[in-house]
Amino acid sequence: MSSNPPTDPPGATPPGAGPTGTAPTGTATSAGPTGTPTGVGRTATAGADGGTADAVRRGRWRRPRSLRSKLVALLTALLALACLSVAGVTEVILHRVLYQQMDAQLLGAAGRANDAFSGRGPGGPGGDADPARPRPEFRVPPGAPVGTLAARLIGGTPDAALIVGENGESVDVTGQLGGRLRAVPVDEQPRTYTFAGRGDYRVLAHRGRNGDVLITGLSLANAQETLIRVAVAGGAFSLSALLLAGLVGAYTIRRELRPLDRVAATAARVTELRLARGEVSLPVRVAARDTDPGTEAGQVGAALNRLLDHVGDALRARHASETRVRQFVADASHELRTPLAAIRGYAELAQREPAPVPERIEHALRRVDAESRRMTTLVEDLLLLARLDAGRPLAMEPVDLRLLAVDTVSDAHAAGPRHDWQLDLPETPVVVTGDPQRLHQVLANLLTNARTHTPEGTRVTVAVGAAVGHAEITVTDAGPGIDPAILAHVFERFARGDSSRSRAAGSTGLGLSIVAAVVGALGGTVAVASVPGRTAFTVRLPLTDADHPDADADPDADHPDPDSGSDGGSDDAGAPAGTGHGTPTRR
Repeated sequence: MSSNPPTDPPGATPPGAGPTGTAPTGTATSAGPTGTPTGVGRTATAGADGGTADAVRRGRWRRPRSLRSKLVALLTALLALACLSVAGVTEVILHRVLYQQMDAQLLGAAGRANDAFSGRGPGGPGGDADPARPRPEFRVPPGAPVGTLAARLIGGTPDAALIVGENGESVDVTGQLGGRLRAVPVDEQPRTYTFAGRGDYRVLAHRGRNGDVLITGLSLANAQETLIRVAVAGGAFSLSALLLAGLVGAYTIRRELRPLDRVAATAARVTELRLARGEVSLPVRVAARDTDPGTEAGQVGAALNRLLDHVGDALRARHASETRVRQFVADASHELRTPLAAIRGYAELAQREPAPVPERIEHALRRVDAESRRMTTLVEDLLLLARLDAGRPLAMEPVDLRLLAVDTVSDAHAAGPRHDWQLDLPETPVVVTGDPQRLHQVLANLLTNARTHTPEGTRVTVAVGAAVGHAEITVTDAGPGIDPAILAHVFERFARGDSSRSRAAGSTGLGLSIVAAVVGALGGTVAVASVPGRTAFTVRLPLTDADHPDADADPDADHPDPDSGSDGGSDDAGAPAGTGHGTPTRR
């Protein structure tokens, strides 16, 4: 027999103390027609706690991220909790009811056994029990169900223990259960016992009229099987209900959140518009059906429409202001060209005077001539940027970048003979479609930037190459590099490496902004990567289409430019006047 302690049914309160049973650094890029720098590259480093951080990120990734997923998960969890609660309550109630029925049957069987085997007369109530007096043969009361246990203890010793077999016969189990039955308290309280090889029984012991102890037990096999079947059926029903509710809930939530998806799609379309500069139109709006103030999604849609209205007004005001400023710069630059030319002319005329001129006056005339040339260059640069900002097209024709590099490096060598100028050119032509004069200015400005900001003797290398669909010009120097604080702003206008306004280096601060503007107007990109000891500017331009070797006609035929007579050169180009303009010549 098993030594498991007996357990009481739910709600039973047996008296006494009887047994109971129971987770490359430094880069900047300028792209697009605006030529505006778009950002600075960063280098990520992993610390000592990298493994912990990765584990945390993996844990977060497993959790639902979208509102739809969170709502479906929450709905499923609530339904699962409800199903578990219902199943648990059902099991508890059914357990209580079945055990109460079993106890009622047990009490009835015990009463019939008492009437059958306690005897009447001297051993009955008011009589004396005689242990030596012969007892009637002990047997299971007629009509007892299969598995019923009936036992009698005389003087605390098991006299007989019978169990009804499958065919209704009485099986003697005195030897198997005698020791276990002796421990059953005689208090007429039903208890649960586990008998080895027989399973769980609901057992009740009471004292008969003749002093014998009569024990009656009923098998719990049927009740336990009923509980298991109900639990399995409830689990299957709960899983089916959860699956159905999850599918219906997911469909319903998806349908109800479609307005938010449409609002998000509208916002995504707005992000694809070019808003950085120029005239901007914001025709995108959330549809009227998604702006119902009675729904949360409608409130978001209406708020987004109001936001777009305000942004559109601000962009129109910005464009109007930019237009006025651009027009002012263009007008002022145009008007300044004539007096500057007159100043230069009179200064040159005075310098050609054959009569002796005091050295102080001669020095002043040289300074007037130099500063007027510098001012003329600044005016031409501002005028060029104003035209590019206005979207004026450039002259387009095939340009061999190899010849362009040879010409520009020759000019740079003349301007900075103490630098080490190197060329790295391919054997085959690298042809792009662009404005030869402006492309020369782009490369000249990059070389001048390298010469100006590196010490004498620094090696500067110009490399030309072709990749898939685009050509590359790379200007690399071995200088001290660019300060990371200004690396992201090198393509902005009047960007400087120091906070002063010194003109000692002869730079206007417009050279690299012209590079970005011209390259952007030609459909290319320019990027810079800088570390101490190496700075590289990389210009990428679309290669000329082999099927269309001839470029479009000169746009100036349809857009006459009264200022086109100017070379648009920059003092940042670093080349002598009249050098580096027009079609490059082969050397």
